[in-house]
Amino acid sequence: MPGDVTSRQASTRITELVVGHSHTTRPPVAVRPEPMAVDLGSARLRIWLGPGGVLNVPVGQGLRRPVVQRGRIVDGAACVSELRRLVREHHSPVSVGALVVACRPVLATPAELDTTRRVLSAVLAPSRLIFVDTVRAGAVGAGAVAGTLLLADVGAQLTEVAVLRDGRVVAARRAEVGTRDLNHAVTEDMLAETAIRLIRELRQEPAARPLVGAALTRGVLVVGDGATRPDLIARLVAVLGVPVHRAALPRTAALTGAGMAAVAAVRHPAGT
Repeated sequence: MPGDVTSRQASTRITELVVGHSHTTRPPVAVRPEPMAVDLGSARLRIWLGPGGVLNVPVGQGLRRPVVQRGRIVDGAACVSELRRLVREHHSPVSVGALVVACRPVLATPAELDTTRRVLSAVLAPSRLIFVDTVRAGAVGAGAVAGTLLLADVGAQLTEVAVLRDGRVVAARRAEVGTRDLNHAVTEDMLAETAIRLIRELRQEPAARPLVGAALTRGVLVVGDGATRPDLIARLVAVLGVPVHRAALPRTAALTGAGMAAVAAVRHPAGT
């Protein structure tokens, strides 16, 4: 029937428009996986997927021993298992083989980084893995890259303080105490005093001293869970006598910054 012929012709034309002409010899175009970012914190494991959103799970939920403690992976097999479960339960498939940027605590050891590398390789098989200091990622995620900056990242089990110049870490200090210790005879004032002590230590370092002084005129930027604690912020203001700024989304500032770094690394690989 003429109508059937017309319908078949239209169907054939739509197919050609979608997948190309049936007689084409062009090979299919490979789609490169979207870049990812990972923050294996002491409170939550987080994976940034760009348009795909953020995957996160509490660390050690339902497990007999910690997976990440004081910024270190202490059970690699359990960490792999938790990340695989997180990826598997995502509403859409998560590609492997992408470029991955992973947050690392300042002063992390080569052995600690090697453990992180092996865990991420087992789960995501990255085509390239780049580490970025959490304090630097936090500054990027908070939109505070330009100029001289003093940043305090008060996390669940680590407090890190760094002075940065145009997004580069010049000097940093860390202490193994955080907001999860507040239920164990540690007060918010004591946590604030830890950050203040680290700032004072930075001022004793010759290379950092003039930068810390300049940064303090701008104030201190706080990221991490500690930024959500009003008493901690008030103590920093009272003792330091300078403005203390809280990042807009402090708990995910580092992950967001690492994600931005991952996108930049894909677009400008030579500049990474």
